[in-house]
Amino acid sequence: MEIIISNTKEELGEKAANRGAELIRKVISERGEANIIVATGASQFEMLNELVKEDIDWSKVTCFHLDEYIGIPQTHPASFRKYLKERFVDIVSPKKFYYVNGDAPDPASECVRLGEIIKTHPVDVAFIGIGENGHLAFNDPPADFETEEAYLIVKLDEACRKQQLGEGWFPAFEDVPEKAISMSINQIMKSRAIICSSPDFRKAKAVKGVVEEPVTPMLPSTILRQHNETWIYLDKQSSSLLV
Repeated sequence: MEIIISNTKEELGEKAANRGAELIRKVISERGEANIIVATGASQFEMLNELVKEDIDWSKVTCFHLDEYIGIPQTHPASFRKYLKERFVDIVSPKKFYYVNGDAPDPASECVRLGEIIKTHPVDVAFIGIGENGHLAFNDPPADFETEEAYLIVKLDEACRKQQLGEGWFPAFEDVPEKAISMSINQIMKSRAIICSSPDFRKAKAVKGVVEEPVTPMLPSTILRQHNETWIYLDKQSSSLLV
């Protein structure tokens, strides 16, 4: 795990996108195509803004969606499908983008559907973030480090739901869904390379834990220390509590 600290979150986004793009281009040159994971949330704004500018042959890139709330339509302002469609998919037009259908009639079947697809698409680069409570995707503490299922139905804890409210995605706490479909910890960790972007002071406590505390399901992002090809991009604020 390598930590890169930038002065601003704009610089963070540029560096993270540059590294990710370099890795994607390398895989395409070696294998002719690449598979990636794309995350959402306020922490990804700057990185995605730069990634879509990169010189990548997106017609050779298959993308997977990290997580989505259960029960909200794609038209909802907080929908991660809406977020990714507007900020990424409609701009670069990748070969294929596999969305998590949060309002599928049977969420369990949706998990199975996505799991079968990703089995045949080993992930080359995963773009992710760290939650204020240390979650990865929507794997809140205590996260399941054991399951081999690729996608899970998860219950969002209070801290996670408050983060979504605080980022402005919902008008009130009671409007934040209690459940989501999330890529599992083990599926994320199967990625050949992980690009983790985590700006802002509100992430500082979680970042400090990820870097300094023992690996534990109670702080899910600590698992990143066990992945040899992980780059964590921080700004001055999110890195401010590091020794």
